[in-house]
Amino acid sequence: MKNMRITPEVDKLMRKGRDFLQCRYPVICGAMTWVSDPKLVAAVCNAGGFACLAGGNTPVEILEKQIAETRRLTSRPFAVNLITIAPAYKSHLELVKRVQLPFIVFAGSFPRGPEVAAAKSSGAKVMCFASTESIAERMIRYGADALILEGSESGGHIGHVALSVLLQQVLFKFSEQLPVFVAGGIATGRMCANMLLMGASGVQLGTRFAVATESCGHARFKDAYLRADARDAVATPQFDSRLPVVSVRALRNKGLQEFGKLQLELLKKLDAGEIHRDQAQMKVEEFWMGALRRAVQDGDVEFGSLMSGQSVGLVDRIQPVAEIIHELLTEIEIELQRARQALA
Repeated sequence: MKNMRITPEVDKLMRKGRDFLQCRYPVICGAMTWVSDPKLVAAVCNAGGFACLAGGNTPVEILEKQIAETRRLTSRPFAVNLITIAPAYKSHLELVKRVQLPFIVFAGSFPRGPEVAAAKSSGAKVMCFASTESIAERMIRYGADALILEGSESGGHIGHVALSVLLQQVLFKFSEQLPVFVAGGIATGRMCANMLLMGASGVQLGTRFAVATESCGHARFKDAYLRADARDAVATPQFDSRLPVVSVRALRNKGLQEFGKLQLELLKKLDAGEIHRDQAQMKVEEFWMGALRRAVQDGDVEFGSLMSGQSVGLVDRIQPVAEIIHELLTEIEIELQRARQALA
């Protein structure tokens, strides 16, 4: 499918994000561990969008091969997403500095100032998530080139604030200062259009791309998404502040119940002095990495982790990436035309 011709009005709304990301359309495929592989990333970039290769806790040598493979599949810029709470994080940061990527995204938690500076020293533009106004200010102070606001409606590791509030707290305050991209619960072009009208430089989608034709997800993994409703995507609780865990939104299944049991077991070990808090947190991350791999690669939809945003309720079919982006852009055009008529 060829690049879509867009109207001057849409082009104007997209210009800031497009120029920053060096792509045709500021539609980002978010990094999804085990899903955002070179094939999916390249497909999005080649269709005019922008995508993030998921670092996760991939062994360094494999991530380096994936970066090389992505570069082979597309000549367009892409990002690598680094999970700050992953055991391999520091090694990943050294790798992406060495291979000189155009974009680096920090995720999972929030990077320290020296880590942002190290990424920027490689020539990369740095994008950081901001789940509150104060964190946005801190990331800007550290030198972030752009922010990503991800509401709690999104899938995977999430913050605690809905996108509707983040728009008012962060987007409206900082969108003139630097590019601000928005994510969480977005699956339609009509929603994308209204985010752009509010000042967003672009939008990030995950769940809809997770079931794209080019996604490596197992057929049972994709089918679980297609059958799910928005209310099936639930966030995990934190049982005790002694074991601070980043909430994860995923489809309700037996694997989610197992995570609850794991937290209780780890708390007992903490009480007995059998494990340190850092080790307990590591066990939590290892659980999610393994459970997600089983769901995506093996199709274990019963005990695997089906990380999904609430936008899963809007996903009803498998489509090629180029078709998804074309549909989003068509809907953006239609919504802006409707807005013009409403104001006439």
